[in-house]
Parts: sequence; structure tokens; C-alpha cells
Amino acid sequence: MAERVSATPAAQTLIRKLTAEHGPIVFLQSGGCCEGSGPLCMPENELRPSAMDVILGTLEGAVFYMSDSHFSFAENMHTILDAVPGSSGSFSLDCGSGMAFITRGRLYSDKELADLEKNPVKRCGY
Repeated sequence: MAERVSATPAAQTLIRKLTAEHGPIVFLQSGGCCEGSGPLCMPENELRPSAMDVILGTLEGAVFYMSDSHFSFAENMHTILDAVPGSSGSFSLDCGSGMAFITRGRLYSDKELADLEKNPVKRCGY
């Protein structure tokens, strides 16, 4: 079964570290300008997703949301969450950890696209 989002081992390690420090966390990739271009990591209780945000999946217990506008651009790509040495935006929990979350994408194969059509994305609609 094709998935919409996955995490590298480095990202998985950082997710576990931040969850141990802050409790449950979530990700939002809004696709906006500046810091919104990267995945923002925040405590779960600090995000109220919009009704149109898309739930891409769960990584190490952390839900990964994507704004509808960004998803319309990225829906034919598998999103890969990674953590690389560096500093992220000041609004993300990874700031100050020495690591920064980034996303990469790869196009789906025809088989993966067919699998995804059977399981439409879930929107946050309240």
C-alpha cells in the first residue's frame, strides 16, 4: 500500500527526542513563504488544523498535516521527512537542536498512484 509520507532514520530519531522532551508533537507543511515553506514541528496542543488541511500520515506517533493549497501542488509526490544538521525556523521545535527538519519529494510510480486513488486523503474537516 502506497503511503503519502515517510521519515528517514534521522527524522525518526529527532521525532522521538522531541516527543520525549515536549510530549506529543505534530507537523504542518503549509507551503507558505519563509518559515512556512519548511515543515513546522510543534506541540500537538498548539495546532488547530484548518478544515481543509490534509492528513498525510503519522510518523513515530506524530501526525503530519499539509495545507490544502500545498497539497494541490504535491499530491503526486511522496513526501519524505528528513532531519539534517543545521538550524530550522524559530517557530519549530527542532530549532536549537542542531538539526532541522526538511522535506523531500519523489514522484509516485503508476502503481502507487493507483493504490492512492483507492484511499483518498483525509481532510481535517470539523
